[in-house]
Amino acid sequence: MPMRHARLIRCLLVLAAPASVLANSYEQQLANGLRIIVKEDRRAPTVAHMVWYRAGSMDETNGSTGVAHVLEHMMFKGTPSAGPGEFNRRVAAAGGRDNAFTSRDYTAYFQQVPKEKLSEMMQLEADRMRHLTLDPKEFAQEIRVVMEERRLRTDDQPQALLFEQLSAVAFQAHPYRVPIIGWMNDLENMTVNDARTWYEHWYAPNNAYVVVVGDVDHALVFQLAEQHYGALPARPLPLRKPQEEPAQVGSRRLTVKAPADLPVLIMAYKVPVIRDVDQDVDPYALEMLSAVLSGHEAARFSRHLVREQRLAVDAAASYDSTTRGPGIFYLHGSPSEGKSRADLEAGLRAEIAQVQQQGVAADELTRAKAQLIAGQIYKLDSMFAQAMEIGQLESVGIPYRLNRRMLEKRQAVTAEQIQMVSRKYFRDEQLTVAELDPQPLPPTPRARSPFTPRH
Repeated sequence: MPMRHARLIRCLLVLAAPASVLANSYEQQLANGLRIIVKEDRRAPTVAHMVWYRAGSMDETNGSTGVAHVLEHMMFKGTPSAGPGEFNRRVAAAGGRDNAFTSRDYTAYFQQVPKEKLSEMMQLEADRMRHLTLDPKEFAQEIRVVMEERRLRTDDQPQALLFEQLSAVAFQAHPYRVPIIGWMNDLENMTVNDARTWYEHWYAPNNAYVVVVGDVDHALVFQLAEQHYGALPARPLPLRKPQEEPAQVGSRRLTVKAPADLPVLIMAYKVPVIRDVDQDVDPYALEMLSAVLSGHEAARFSRHLVREQRLAVDAAASYDSTTRGPGIFYLHGSPSEGKSRADLEAGLRAEIAQVQQQGVAADELTRAKAQLIAGQIYKLDSMFAQAMEIGQLESVGIPYRLNRRMLEKRQAVTAEQIQMVSRKYFRDEQLTVAELDPQPLPPTPRARSPFTPRH
């Protein structure tokens, strides 16, 4: 078994070389500060074109939460040269697809189209980067869409509501405490001027970068970028002040009562994230710990808590090592019938304690590495996934060219390092526990608004 896993790891690392985002990748910066990153991939005559803005919900201020996401919606409402909805219609007419998404750390827009349509996509994105029409009537309609989206995806979803409340308790000062979609009261009182201010502050070429992956020649892409984006002026950006979260000095607990089928438990531990790709050790060990606990069907949580002890319907660990803000390592699940949330918490704690006391076996770590590294490699089969990989790394300040080095660091994690981080960070003074106490489901579902969320 160990030998087979070791061979699999070696094979995966060989496969990583041609699939890496380093291969056939090029970049150039325009005079206005806009960076253009190109990854040539000739496997299909298509191209993924993404525009990333270094502004997400963590850059918002109290009273205007959700404005980053609202502005994302408004970016599809037209410019003087392309009316409302014209952007989507032209992408569809080109035989492509498009969408956008807002996170805590960034806002991104993408189109995946036949390669000969790249110039048109750049023209459309450059147009709305500077010439967006923020019409009060369009805003009045779209803010209602966003409020309905909040109802559908948070207020009516008990697990999403639990996570939102957990974040608000786990973080006291850092803006990660605020939901990406915003608090409902802020949405109800938001105006078109709030969206305009956000647009004027952050939507500038010197606060953005373009990622292009596909069947393209990088030199031609740079020419097109200069043609379409080059004339946009750079603008002064707001000063970003450090917003460090104070050290947590004791465990925190909260209970959310909401209509639901099953109880849910989330345990959130404060942990570090990658800040220096070469020097950091702990984030890579935490990634491997997550993989050991729940990275595959035979991982510890599925094997012990779900199948053997029948303590949980489901149980998982999750951790994102690449964020602009502070990191959280989550343990979460739902107890089986006849078991309580306290039973599940005890079971999750026991699994962590076992790692703290006994560490992890060599063949267990080998399998976790195989699964984790395979996931990193195989997702690069998609042009869109490659563009996402590049864009997400850049959004948190990690140069995309260090992707291969990050794979090497993950491969180098030892069992001793995993045991060390389990002892170092999984302590109650760094823990926030959130419990969903299920209430009876309503006899009839809430009436839906006629407005349908766009994405």
